[in-house]
Amino acid sequence: MIWRLAAAAFLTAGLLWGLTACDSGSKPTPPPAPVNKAEPADTQYKPQTSKVLTAIRKRGYIACGVNPGLPGFAFPDVRGVWRGFDVDFCRAIAAAVLGDADKVRFTKITAQDRFSALQRGDIDVLSRNTSWSFSRDAGLGLDFAATTYFDGQGFLAPKALGLTSARELSGARICVQAGTASQDNLADYFRARGLTYRPVVVASEAEARRLYENDGCDVFTADISALAGSRSVLNNPGAHMILPDVISKEPLGPVVRQNDPVWADIVRWTVYATILGEELGLTSKTVAQARETASDPQTRRLLGVDGDYGRMLGLRRDWAYQIIRQVGAYHEIFGRDVGAASPLKLDRGLNALWSAPKPGLLYAPPLR
Repeated sequence: MIWRLAAAAFLTAGLLWGLTACDSGSKPTPPPAPVNKAEPADTQYKPQTSKVLTAIRKRGYIACGVNPGLPGFAFPDVRGVWRGFDVDFCRAIAAAVLGDADKVRFTKITAQDRFSALQRGDIDVLSRNTSWSFSRDAGLGLDFAATTYFDGQGFLAPKALGLTSARELSGARICVQAGTASQDNLADYFRARGLTYRPVVVASEAEARRLYENDGCDVFTADISALAGSRSVLNNPGAHMILPDVISKEPLGPVVRQNDPVWADIVRWTVYATILGEELGLTSKTVAQARETASDPQTRRLLGVDGDYGRMLGLRRDWAYQIIRQVGAYHEIFGRDVGAASPLKLDRGLNALWSAPKPGLLYAPPLR
């Protein structure tokens, strides 16, 4: 037994010696070459500079294009101070960018000139009850930053006509504003249903309202929010009704040029800051106290207590705090301009928060 183990050991040693001897004349095998791993990319984003923001800070105010006079959305009051839903979002941008909501100069823009005025650089932002559509977004070199108001086209008619539906309008004279989506939507609606109508095309909302009230047309078509604004200033608002039909989707919101993505982000997140403010239960009256006492991480981030999110946009860390403090959260803006506290008294409807008891479409991405 022992001699067998010894023999096996001897044979094994001889085999190893033989292998070594056979390889003794060859060069030693070099170690495998190290794999060249690419250096990890620098993922730390360095905020870009917005040319529009630089120009605004140099001149000291934002140039905002608005409707010449649409009740609830953009109109000068008896003292010449601009008021309204679209006006307040211009003021919110000024609060975010310059720390002062009053540093805005408003330019009256017609429907026909609104996009060319923005393209020319006459204004920094267009906030003029303007619908977001494919051709406008993709074909004009413009960006729709966010939706501030979810709307649709409708019809304003005298109650005396006894109408219950837009389908009863065949042969009617219909006032519609030139250069608006309403003009095309109207044609599409009647063509699809085999109905006829007589378009009364006018240059402005004010002209359409004047003709409508003086029997220059039977009904007036526009976005429902605009119709509510027009009705509020008629001699007898209660004598007119908005028909139940909604013939289009009209997401309204501010528009900027497409060549400055940082500026587009600033306008976009200004809108979202007002929505997040409502989600978090903040108001212009409570936001200062909340900034001192809030323990909720979302509130602390939004108000600039934790993290410097403003730096990513080239803004101060309290940019969102200034928006809510000076202009308000979304529900405050909506309520005083077009909602229950305004002559329009529009219901929140689709413009309610996604999390409301009667949910709407209003939703902002998280700030984190």
